[in-house]
Amino acid sequence: MADHFSGPRAIADPASDICDVYAFPSPERPGNLVLVLNVLPASAPTALFSDAITHRFRVRPITSVSEGAAAAFNVEEDEYVFDFTFDAPQKVGGTDTLVQAGTCKAPGGRKVSFQVGNEVPTEAEGLKIFAGSRLDPFFIDFVGVIATEATGKLAFRSDASNVLEGLNALSIVLEIDAAVLGPAAGSLVAVVGETLTSGGGRPVRLERMGRPEIKNVVMSPKKFDTVNSDLEIRDLFNEEDAFSLRPDYASTYRARLNANLAFYDGLDGKTAWPLDEQGAHPLTELLLADFLVVDLSKPFSEDGCFEIETALLAGRPHTTCGGRSLNDDIVDTLYTLLVGGIDGERISDGVDQPTQLATHTFPYLNAPNPTPPDLGARLAAQMPPREEAA
Repeated sequence: MADHFSGPRAIADPASDICDVYAFPSPERPGNLVLVLNVLPASAPTALFSDAITHRFRVRPITSVSEGAAAAFNVEEDEYVFDFTFDAPQKVGGTDTLVQAGTCKAPGGRKVSFQVGNEVPTEAEGLKIFAGSRLDPFFIDFVGVIATEATGKLAFRSDASNVLEGLNALSIVLEIDAAVLGPAAGSLVAVVGETLTSGGGRPVRLERMGRPEIKNVVMSPKKFDTVNSDLEIRDLFNEEDAFSLRPDYASTYRARLNANLAFYDGLDGKTAWPLDEQGAHPLTELLLADFLVVDLSKPFSEDGCFEIETALLAGRPHTTCGGRSLNDDIVDTLYTLLVGGIDGERISDGVDQPTQLATHTFPYLNAPNPTPPDLGARLAAQMPPREEAA
């Protein structure tokens, strides 16, 4: 699943577990950037945010600096940070009904207060904000993903079902007037979502996410990495600054990606991505720089995820805004890229849309399911045994 349960710490602390990050130009207000951060997978419709966690969006201007096999982006130092914190829930009067207030701290120290679950968005300081329970928009044939990994053959089915059907998550939706981003407006930007510890002392990064399925698909299988086959690498990767990887574990990440990407490339019995003389995969460095890439000068596109990166690899101009929209079928796009290469034959996991299509009006995500299913029971009924957490 895109970033749900992406490592032991996320499983142990679901309040900090990032499900998904989305970034796209507003489909109803051109010139605005929409950022979405979903946390607490498979949550109740009455769930509230942790008051011990800071939920953060980071936006930086970037430029493409090389094309083809060495495709890469240059990340600038200027950064626009939007921090969301939440108060402890309070009871309303003498009832058991809980309400929760939140605060968004924008660049420059400006603060905007809002109430969790308020269907009327808060608008101030060039920002538009919603926070509360929403229907999880992600969709995937997770059974097919696990079967593919286990058998070494593409195991997707045309009659597959979405394992997240009807489940909820807690959502933060932020729409930004381009003027708030200053020099970054109208250019390529990199977007990362994070959860960090709040309170006194130095914040600790708990989770972070850029592109979908980097940790749960690209990095998750351990058995192909003969160097680090006993290492659960995802917690280490979650601690990293997406814009500045520490050198301590860089070779470990590269070994895992080189091995796993070669495995996915071979699923169709062909080689779309030849390794170099040192055994490095052509996608490793690009995917290690793990952030969504959005072109704010282009209009909203439903299916732009990985398009800017693919165009860079192909040495041609990109045609969409990139980023990631809520209805984008990213599982198909990712497997097509990993297995078939640039412009490879489309691979489908058999699940083509979410529980309900997201709308094109703020806050874009659908209202939560009042009676969500039990994910544990669903997985127990559908999933074969797996040697590691998904």
